[in-house]
Parts: sequence; C-alpha cells; structure tokens
Amino acid sequence: MSPNTQDEKAREQLIDLAAEFYDQFAGGEIPEMKLPTRTKSNIVFDEDSNVWVYGDRTSTRSANSVRGARKLLKAVYTIDFLAKQLDEDRSSTLRELYYLSESWDNEEAQFSDQDESNQLVEDLEIVSKVTREDFHMRPEESGATLMGPLELREQTRRGEREIHCQKDVGEGGYQIPNNPDTIEFLDHDIDFVLCVETGGMRDRLVENGFDEEYNVLVVHLKGQPARATRRITKRLHDELDLPVVVFTDGDPWSYRIYGSVAYGSIKSAHLSEYLATPEAEYVGIRPQDIVDYDLPTDPLADSDINALESELTDPRFQSEFWKEQIELQLDIGKKAEQQALASRGLDFVTDTYLPERLSDMGVI
Repeated sequence: MSPNTQDEKAREQLIDLAAEFYDQFAGGEIPEMKLPTRTKSNIVFDEDSNVWVYGDRTSTRSANSVRGARKLLKAVYTIDFLAKQLDEDRSSTLRELYYLSESWDNEEAQFSDQDESNQLVEDLEIVSKVTREDFHMRPEESGATLMGPLELREQTRRGEREIHCQKDVGEGGYQIPNNPDTIEFLDHDIDFVLCVETGGMRDRLVENGFDEEYNVLVVHLKGQPARATRRITKRLHDELDLPVVVFTDGDPWSYRIYGSVAYGSIKSAHLSEYLATPEAEYVGIRPQDIVDYDLPTDPLADSDINALESELTDPRFQSEFWKEQIELQLDIGKKAEQQALASRGLDFVTDTYLPERLSDMGVI
C-alpha cells in the first residue's frame, strides 16, 4: 500500500470513528467508546501466535458521567487534529500533541499531562485499528540504527532515495525512520540479523568489521527498543526470511528487551502481531557465560532479584533454557554487561564469543 493510500485509509477510519459518536447522538443514545481493559490482568500470552494480546474484558468510555464526557471530548478534538494533519501531509510528536492541546478553544478538551495524551493516541489506535505511525504521530527520536549489507529505498519529504546501509552511511549507520513501513527493501547480502542492546557493543562489532565478515545486519536496539526498531526487525524476518538473534546484557531487564523483540510488550499488546518476532533467538549474555568466562560482574540488587523471580512465572520465559539460566543467576547472585567480554580482549566478542555461539545455534 502506497504512503498516500495509507494516509487516506487512516483519515477515513478516524472520520468513521467520529461519525459513530455523531450517529449515537442523533439516535438519542449516550455516546460511548468500547476498548479492551488495559490492565495487566487483561493481557494474555497467546500460545498460538506466541505474542502478548488483550483478553476479552472491555471498558466503556461513556458520556453518561462528567469524567467520561471529558474523555470523549478530548478524543473528538484529537481526531479532528489528526485528520487535519493527514490532510496537510504534516506530522507531529506525541510531546507536541500535548502542548498543542493548550491552544484548543475548549479548556475541557486540553490534556492535563502527556501521559493522558499518549494514552488517548493508543486508545485511538486500538479502536480505529490504525497505528499512530499512520496518523503521522512520532515519538521523540529513538536514534536506533542499522549497519550491514542492505540496500533500501526510503520515502522522504524530498522524494525517494536509495541507500546502502554500509556503503552510503558513516560509522553511525542508517537511522531507522519513525515509520519503517515507508521503506522498500531492494537488495541484500544478509545472512542474519543481530539485534544489539548497547551502543558500545554495536560500535565494537562495526569497528571490528563483524558486519562485513559475517554478512550480518546489526540493529542497534538502543536499550528498550522503540516500536520502529521492532517493526523493521519483524519485516526483515518475515519479508526477507532472515534469522533474528538478540544480544543483550546479562540481567533481568535485558532479558525483557529480548522478550519485547520476540513476544511483544504488555504496553503495546494491541500491536504484538505487527511488532513482535516470535522466531527471534537469544544469543547472550547468559548467566552461564558469567561462570564459564569468569566475567567481571555486579551483584544483583533486590530489584534484580524480584524481576528474575517474576520472570520465572512469565509466559515468555517458560522454556527449560530460561528456567535454568534464571535459576543459575539467582544462585550466583551476579549480573554482567556485554562489554564485560572485553576483559578477554577487544576482539574476543567478534573472534570467539559470537562465532562459537552462533555456530552452536546453527545461525552461521
């Protein structure tokens, strides 16, 4: 679907939503908007698709109370703003939407804080089945990048441009745009996709030429990955049939980074099938690596221990591998960063650690 067609579809579905409120009014009904209940207890792990999805419980935003009426008023003003934005082929950030509401002529429609405006945009995504990227809503820049043998065509405000993600970029790589569905994959020599948590490790891999030696596309997750990063990773897997592996620090928060790439996150459960790559595999750092390589470590904090214990009951971490690794980490009481591999030399990660691990996994 072309960008213009996507814009038209997004605008139509927003207008349809506003028209539904009008029809309810005209029919003598109290306007309302039904949504999945957005609580942790209503988010379930779908065993068939291996992603987080909303359960059957719903909540109703109804104008039969002052609080409910305010929420619907804010929704109507936001729909009007988004429809005009699409008409004008403009875009804005989630932060700008919050401040823009200060100029709306009805004070009751203005947002009290950015959390409220962010949540409303998510509500509109769920009800209209259109992503915020297709509303032309941007988060603050994530700065996540690609580096590797991929040639693509990107739609920009200055027209199309073709980019090779090694030959046409500097050491920083190609920055993933807010809406990666505007990218067309033209050609590639990629054997697998390696998602890397930290900038330091990403830079080490690129400096050592790992992307060139192994025909790998290095995706810098930049910590907890943004939606655009997860979306392009899924597209690379689904459309180019590429294996995806995730390389993070060895702590419970990093395991959740892997979980969000592979299985989706609770916060974006309504988009899991659009963002998650259930086939993604975890390459490290593993608690067993801390023992085997005698890596420099930090002790587990109480919050780390609580997070690990929570992961033992998390559907995303129920395999024998994860149970063994988490229990081992709780036993040794230690965590380690990716860069701890440098204790064995700057080339250890690219000459030994990753080649051996990826070979064992059948990736190379």
